[in-house]
Amino acid sequence: KKEGLKEGIKEGIKEGIKEGIEKGKKEGEIKAKIEIAKNLIDILDDETISQKTGLSIEEVKNLRDC
Repeated sequence: KKEGLKEGIKEGIKEGIKEGIEKGKKEGEIKAKIEIAKNLIDILDDETISQKTGLSIEEVKNLRDC
């Protein structure tokens, strides 16, 4: 029983690390999209920025308002 518990804990830790890495990657991708959008704000319209970055038009409008 102890061996099974140890194995379960190891698997849980592995899964937690994997989920943390995935979350970090997604957050990094979003930050990159936002930075790209900020650089395009003064030269492109919201719809084009949205299409090129994958951000919603609402997200682009919010960046423009900042």
